Amino acid sequence: MSTQILIITFAPLLAALIAGLGNRMLGNVAAKSITTGALLLSAGLSWPIFLGFIGGTQSAEVVPVLKWVESGALTFDWALRVDTLTAIMLVVINTVSALVHLYSWGYMEEDPDQPRFFAYLSLFTFAMLMLVTDDNLVQMFFGWEGVGLASYLLIGFWFKKPSAGAAAIKAFVVNRVGDLGFMLGIFGTFLVFQTTSIPEILAAAPGMSGSTITFVGMRLYTMDILCVLLFIGAMGKSAQLGLHTWLPDAMEGPTPVSALIHAATMVTAGVFMLCRLSPMFETAPTALTIVTIVGAATCFFAATIGTTQWDIKRVIAYSTCSQLGYMFFAAGVGAYGAAMFHLFTHAFFKALLFLGAGSVIHAMHHEQDMRYYGGLRKHIPLTFWAMMMGTLAITGVGILGVFGFAGFYSKDAILEAAYARHNGAGQFAFWAGAIAALLTSFYSWRLMFLTFWGKPRWEQSEHIQHAVHDDHGHGADDPHHPPALSDGTAGYHPHESPVSMLLPLGILSLGAVFAGLVFHHEFIDGAAFWNGSIFYNEDLIHAMHGVPLWVKLSATIVMVLGFAGAYLAYIAKPDIPAKFVSAFGALHNFVYRKWYFDELYDAIFVKPAFWFGRQFWKLGDIGTIDRFGPNGIAWVVERSSVAAKSLQSGYLYSYALIMLLGLVAAITYVLL
Repeated sequence: MSTQILIITFAPLLAALIAGLGNRMLGNVAAKSITTGALLLSAGLSWPIFLGFIGGTQSAEVVPVLKWVESGALTFDWALRVDTLTAIMLVVINTVSALVHLYSWGYMEEDPDQPRFFAYLSLFTFAMLMLVTDDNLVQMFFGWEGVGLASYLLIGFWFKKPSAGAAAIKAFVVNRVGDLGFMLGIFGTFLVFQTTSIPEILAAAPGMSGSTITFVGMRLYTMDILCVLLFIGAMGKSAQLGLHTWLPDAMEGPTPVSALIHAATMVTAGVFMLCRLSPMFETAPTALTIVTIVGAATCFFAATIGTTQWDIKRVIAYSTCSQLGYMFFAAGVGAYGAAMFHLFTHAFFKALLFLGAGSVIHAMHHEQDMRYYGGLRKHIPLTFWAMMMGTLAITGVGILGVFGFAGFYSKDAILEAAYARHNGAGQFAFWAGAIAALLTSFYSWRLMFLTFWGKPRWEQSEHIQHAVHDDHGHGADDPHHPPALSDGTAGYHPHESPVSMLLPLGILSLGAVFAGLVFHHEFIDGAAFWNGSIFYNEDLIHAMHGVPLWVKLSATIVMVLGFAGAYLAYIAKPDIPAKFVSAFGALHNFVYRKWYFDELYDAIFVKPAFWFGRQFWKLGDIGTIDRFGPNGIAWVVERSSVAAKSLQSGYLYSYALIMLLGLVAAITYVLL
């Protein structure tokens, strides 16, 4: 397996270097072929490893790469650890990344800088693979920062677009806040355990349970402090409440980037880290309570915002934020297998929804506002059915004991685990998760109804008007402008996406339909499957199976209620949303403005930072450094030159007199 692992991890890096350095000299087709081929190879090699762990024919392995650091007590190698947890992430990362590469052939066809885009995609994949194959915390941090860099490059890929550049900077800065906590957690872990080796830390962690350490002048439990600091890093990377503000703005990048970063890879890094270090977190009950509460609050908070957004990608982005909340509170109550199960199923149906949204945007000439869609199921039927599969999966459609789409199994398992925990945080998480499931069903079907049902509303879109203008060479006021079609669409025909975009949708649809059904026993009941790669709570699993029937049916009940609400508001009586906004304007505005987090942060952090910056600039740089530095010295030189020039009379007797006076002064000095 060693050779396979090396190929899986380093093929994307090699492809990124070739495409990035070769760039336009290499050409679009060659760059796309090399990067896509490398990812298909990595994905093809990842599945046998994953299936080997399921079948019990594969065991954990560590592949050494090179000696890295030897500095006193700090020593570690660069090694690739592959166990069950890693195998799951290899399948998720490489499969989604390969499909995103293939999808981008069609989506980015008209972009003039395709080699750079594909190089960034492959570089991102390599960094993520470094993160999940970590054998020590420093290697994890290397991958952690690598995906941060690559996401900055991908979100701001269209760097000439001001909003894209601002979104990239926002993502980078907000993640630095979380990464500070992550670094402090790593430093503290090394201080306590005198090693960065993850296996050694996890083996020693139970022995540190109950120990205390002085932190900010207080005596606190050691493991709680370390785990809270590490969780702060996870909050930034996985967009949890408080450090979530970068995620929706990241939609400014190309849609394939949204599918890769915000569905299956970077945003799941925090969940992976918690599960990788789960034996360590199990010794920190306070930290786990914080994880549970933050995850549940994020789950509910993001779902409320998703019900009010009009941008199709932002709806799915807030959905991602909400689903990540499920994963975190699952880990917080100790159901790490359920958290990873939802991560696995979510990768398929959320990547499907993002890429499906990209296909809709492609068909609608880059229009992203759902108010200008309608009736598209007749024009782009393949995209419609793909997004239908994703919607059925994310809303958790299924019949208990018979069949369910992917989310039916993983989301139900998380809610059952939260209820079975029988503590305050677990009960809070259960009810927050149940309400979020209702809202998820509502906003998901709202998206489908606004996009694919109803009358076309395309004539109101500026993007569509520009498309018609470009296609026909004249504007709508031209007397020779083609007449509108019978459905009032101003002559515009939405078109289905090319095969390179539809094929990934078809493959991901299979995952959205069958991933939960095929693998739920391994993730939830498979103690042998996990084989020590996560903390497996046997008692919690038994408690999950014994919860009341109404708990098992709760997700299905709220799913039906959410569907009924969306159908009533957007199909049966479409005047309801306007009446609701009129009656509850303040509440709607509060949710629509994303609970005013951006405005709050702007007032607390951004504006004061700019004010301080201006003061340092005006008083420090201009008033002090420039005044007494370059500008001050220049003034002294100028004035001295004027004074010295007055002494240059040009007369010989003047110079002789000055020399004589100087000689007299020198002799006097020597004599005295």
